[in-house]
Amino acid sequence: MVETPSIPGNLGRLATAIGMAGADIGEIETDQVGPTSTMRKFTVHCEDDDQLKDVLKAIEELGGGIRLHAVSDDVLRAHEGGKIQMKSRLDVRSLSDLRRVYTPGVADVCRLIQREPQKAQIYTSIGNTVAIVTDGTAILGLGDIGPVPGMPVMEGKAALFDRFAGVSGVPILVDTKNPDEIIQTVKHISSGFGGILLEDIGSPHCFEVEERLKNDLQIPVMHDDQHGTAVVTLAAVISACKSAGVDLKDAEVGQIGLGAAGLAICRMFMAYGVKEVYGADKSDMAKERLIGYGGHVCDSLDELMETCDIVIATTGVPGLIKPEQVRKGQVLLALSNPKPEIEPEEALKAGAAYAADGRSVNNVLGFPGIFRGVLNARSGQITHPMLVGAAEAIAGCTKPGELVPHPLNPLVHEEVAQAVEAVAIRS
Repeated sequence: MVETPSIPGNLGRLATAIGMAGADIGEIETDQVGPTSTMRKFTVHCEDDDQLKDVLKAIEELGGGIRLHAVSDDVLRAHEGGKIQMKSRLDVRSLSDLRRVYTPGVADVCRLIQREPQKAQIYTSIGNTVAIVTDGTAILGLGDIGPVPGMPVMEGKAALFDRFAGVSGVPILVDTKNPDEIIQTVKHISSGFGGILLEDIGSPHCFEVEERLKNDLQIPVMHDDQHGTAVVTLAAVISACKSAGVDLKDAEVGQIGLGAAGLAICRMFMAYGVKEVYGADKSDMAKERLIGYGGHVCDSLDELMETCDIVIATTGVPGLIKPEQVRKGQVLLALSNPKPEIEPEEALKAGAAYAADGRSVNNVLGFPGIFRGVLNARSGQITHPMLVGAAEAIAGCTKPGELVPHPLNPLVHEEVAQAVEAVAIRS
């Protein structure tokens, strides 16, 4: 909260000072207009506490009557008390209401489901509820911080499920890194859910956890860091290829970084119909997995950059790709956040036909609609054709010149759900 004298130019001086300190200004809200000064609330995005200190120092040094009044953390305030809650869909105000929703009336519903278990899909919330399961080993870019510190992420997923798909997401924090224990825990609670979303579970045990749960359970299971990322990435590449005039199915596609997301991206391109998919990674285990999926391994980054028409990078290593490695006419998506493997401007200057970073490639475009679709179809699994359908739906909602549609556009989530449901019913 900053007060500025009502003299032309002061707002510009203040904004310039914040920008020169390296911060990004979001909203500016006028709080109070007085006879000689104006009070404004600035929402400022800083990378860390040190940058915040630089911003505050820059404001305080402006002088000329510009005064810093207060500093608060909007993100922490938004999380106070958590972001989700369980609420009743029915209003219970009378004794009659109580008898219908609880005892004695509820006993009839229990007996009905006992006789016909499939009726639980109609008379309970199970068919519209997804467990969001994490062991806290790969929380965003923070790494292995544990399941409880990862709870705000799981609550965020639940909030997005509700907002964009009308699905009830329930965070499940599993206090073990042992794949067998994670699998057994999920299997034991699975009867209360219509689907399982695995979230922020680290590599390599994420592969085993997902594969075994998909084999053992009769409800859809998806690891969002793998397949949610892969769906949105495929949609982005489809849009990028349209902009660059490149035929994706006839192109040679390269994936730099074969972690959970990278391998899933490779599989997604193969499912889409791309004939040649290459990968590069330091891990021999990751290379073996790619070969097992039907892909090709490049021995070096230089080889991959020389070979491939389309390159996707998900390594988390800023500046990994050098301008001299960019081949003229390439489509290049460096998706690591917050710093990409190569800045889009550098890639375009080096000759790329299209280049983008990962700021707009957000998983929220995929997972709500994917689960809405499979739950609507009452499908027992999520398949690659369903995921390809989701990616094509996202790409179909993308305006010319954009990489992906706006994540807050409700139409996108509706289209994804309809596409996934249609594929599920056909199969």
